[in-house]
Amino acid sequence: MKRLLTSLLALITCACLQAADTTAEPKAKTKAAKSKKEKPKNSKPPGAEAASGKPYIYKTSAGEPRQMEIFFPPDHDPAKAKVPGLILFHGGGWGGGTLAQFRMACAYFASRGLVCATSEYQRSSKANSAGLPPDESRKRVCIVDAKSAIRWFKQKAPELGIDPQRIITGGGSAGGHISALATLNPGLNDPADPKEFDTSVVAYLWFNPAFSEEDNADNEVNVLKHLKPSLAPAIVFFGTQDGWKKGWDAAHEKLKSLGNTTTELWLAEGEGHSFFNTAPWQNITLIAADRFLVQQGLLTGEPTLPAPVTGEKLVR
Repeated sequence: MKRLLTSLLALITCACLQAADTTAEPKAKTKAAKSKKEKPKNSKPPGAEAASGKPYIYKTSAGEPRQMEIFFPPDHDPAKAKVPGLILFHGGGWGGGTLAQFRMACAYFASRGLVCATSEYQRSSKANSAGLPPDESRKRVCIVDAKSAIRWFKQKAPELGIDPQRIITGGGSAGGHISALATLNPGLNDPADPKEFDTSVVAYLWFNPAFSEEDNADNEVNVLKHLKPSLAPAIVFFGTQDGWKKGWDAAHEKLKSLGNTTTELWLAEGEGHSFFNTAPWQNITLIAADRFLVQQGLLTGEPTLPAPVTGEKLVR
């Protein structure tokens, strides 16, 4: 009888230990999963769910119409209003990207009182660029079109209700590079553009602009060759883990050596390229850009976007 009781106790003890093991393992996994934050995957391109602006064709290049979408402030009357204008150029490696990237930004800044445009331009992949004429390149043609877009924006100022002397530009990644050269390089002009309109601007919004050492081989697309002390005030956003930041750092050092003091750099700790496209950073960067434009006298009041409650913030 004692042997039977001993055997039963051993079986019960073993079963309890096994049960403890099987319940402890999922708890450990759950705890580990909670301790590691995973960013939600988003298969949709930036701005895919944002409403479109009013479409305009500003030119034809390489046989294709080039479009921009324009967003207007509420109750905007072009006959009476002469507000600042903002034109943003999307990213995409000089060969891709869409107008959708900055629709949300344009809609927001229009709600704050600006007339805002998101503009496309001629795009060529590295493979397709081999067929371009000798005096052109995949980056040069982007800049030519961007200059045309800015000139068209100024030319149409009366019907758009904007002040052509208060134009802001910028863009993301390749679009940041393109907007810089479109306003700083005196060359790369389309002969068909109206010569009475220049491409000067009063401020820049640059979202991780893609300045690269590989551009050193072509002065026409090398931002460093065209920087100057009188660069219009600029706000720049980068993630600290963005590989493209190296190019910006070189440009920033050049600006400081020239005596420029009107450029603000804001960093997102631990973030990579294009971090500004997704929550919560989209709102964070737009709020910072809003305050920057208020400082420049191009907007008034306080940002109307909700600040995130999750604690993320930009640092200088």
